[in-house]
Amino acid sequence: MTSTLVSAAIDAAADRLIAAHANRVAVAPVREFLGETDIAAAYEVQRRLIAGRVEAGARMVGAKIGLTAPVVQQQFGVFQPDFGVLLDDMMYGHTEPVPRRLLQQPRAEGEIAFVLGRDLDRPGITTVDVLRATEFVLPAIEIVDSRIAKWDLAITDTVADHASSGVVVLGATPYSLIGQDLSRVGMMLERDGEPVSFGAGHACLGSPVVAVTWLARQLCSRGQPLRAGDVIMSGALGPMVPITAGGRFRLHLDGLGTVDAVIEGDIE
Repeated sequence: MTSTLVSAAIDAAADRLIAAHANRVAVAPVREFLGETDIAAAYEVQRRLIAGRVEAGARMVGAKIGLTAPVVQQQFGVFQPDFGVLLDDMMYGHTEPVPRRLLQQPRAEGEIAFVLGRDLDRPGITTVDVLRATEFVLPAIEIVDSRIAKWDLAITDTVADHASSGVVVLGATPYSLIGQDLSRVGMMLERDGEPVSFGAGHACLGSPVVAVTWLARQLCSRGQPLRAGDVIMSGALGPMVPITAGGRFRLHLDGLGTVDAVIEGDIE
């Protein structure tokens, strides 16, 4: 497409997703405008969505990587990772109620959150750099969401739609990475006491540390490096679980504690 057509496509996709977010009504896929391969255009749509939320008062507090686990990729037929930004209005704490009405098509997944004590702002970032920069990790539940009706996604749809972001629930007890092999961490996610998802760290690009390294390189190459204090969601360790009503999701991570996400009420 010519630059004029690409610009018009980006405008149309951004307008559709901004309206979907504001109205909490799912919309048709934006690949209608972007096609299924123009990932650069999709990230420009995402950038516009984030800029609008920041202008409205939100604050960037970190980043997330999505589509890391093969089982999640298979759920959507999208076979490469993507990433998005974490904003302060997306963040919740252990047992803090998350209003179901704020979400459209939410699904829960178990993850490990990294909290940085140093910047990751140089080219050629390695796993050693990530390990040295990580101050601590937390058990975390990401509640992913999609403004695209029926989760009918190509990679351009999920990238443009802020990497299918919803909210994040962080645990309250920090854990050191010293002596931890995150590739071997087992995960179980319960819904109201019933196990509904199982996984392990190796499902996340081989290790959550590898996933964060990939994300740090991507962001650094774009001139948006990760900074000390940032929270990094490193990707799902197992299958995501639909949230159809209020309830309690509890994540258990071997050696890294638990966190509860309390979903309050039903969708309006």
